[in-house]
Amino acid sequence: MALFKKPWNLVWLRHNEKPLKQDRLQVETDLHAVTQVLQWFEDFTKPLLPQPFQSQCQLAFVEGFTNAVRHAHQKLPPTTPIELELKVFTDSLEMRIWDHGQPFDLQTKLQEALDHHKQADPLEEIGGRGLIFMHQLMDELAYLRVDDERNCLLMRKRH
Repeated sequence: MALFKKPWNLVWLRHNEKPLKQDRLQVETDLHAVTQVLQWFEDFTKPLLPQPFQSQCQLAFVEGFTNAVRHAHQKLPPTTPIELELKVFTDSLEMRIWDHGQPFDLQTKLQEALDHHKQADPLEEIGGRGLIFMHQLMDELAYLRVDDERNCLLMRKRH
């Protein structure tokens, strides 16, 4: 898995293929919304994707969502929306999570988490574990500031 390394304007846009199915969900900044997010994800993907693939994507998606709640929206009101999007293509699943927090450099944070993980006791509680999971489970992972002052986490996995 590699992080996007091309210019954002080229990478951010998917080739002209139309998704087989897509859906969006908006929830408030609340960890209790994870139940709704999980149900929505399962209802959307279950009939379309094989089980092991679906489970890996669901884990990465939930990690992305909980990171948005815990970190990006940490100092924002609970009514601040988090927008979620799923798109199924013939060869992949694309997942996006928009937040209103301060942007960060995904590559730097991921490298710090990977470096710490190599040196830490495996039983020690460390930050960045969710980023490591997303990095390991996804084929593509990107995070950037978009024009409307939001950030978007983009994850893709080919099947």
